[in-house]
Amino acid sequence: MKTLTILRHAKSGWDVQVERDFDRPINKRGARGADLVGQWLKRQKLPVDRIIASPAVRVTETLDIFQPAADLDMIEPHWDRRIYLASAATLIDVIRDTGKDAEHLLISGHNPGLEDLILMLVPESPDDELRAKVEEKLPTSALARLEIAIDDWHSLDTQSARFAAFIRPRDLDPSLGPAMDRD
Repeated sequence: MKTLTILRHAKSGWDVQVERDFDRPINKRGARGADLVGQWLKRQKLPVDRIIASPAVRVTETLDIFQPAADLDMIEPHWDRRIYLASAATLIDVIRDTGKDAEHLLISGHNPGLEDLILMLVPESPDDELRAKVEEKLPTSALARLEIAIDDWHSLDTQSARFAAFIRPRDLDPSLGPAMDRD
């Protein structure tokens, strides 16, 4: 059994002028969301033994806050440029490349790829409230934890996961409501 934790980057600062989208930083609300979700993961005692992430500034800044809050700062992320604005199919390839290296993998990146990845991995079910929330929107700093009955990441296939958890910053602090849902 493998677990895949999917973390969308924190809310970014659209008011900051940058030459490239890749360089856009997170803002104060985003930092708060990343910290809250990291603290939540720590309280839940959900293990992570490998992190793969987009090297975009908003992801690196998210992890700079999230990892210490989650007590994961001893893990050095593997920065993979393929994750930057990747499609769900590309993200599956990135995850498969992990092989047997991790039991509890965390991937951090961007929408719409991460949202599409979750919807591609978790089969539709009319009574799956967590999937319905993701169908609505995977907001910034949201974290989804999936369980997958495989022994090797090479075996990852669509429709093969089930939700173990899903948390949004607004679930932890209502003042971080729908405004957090945008980039």
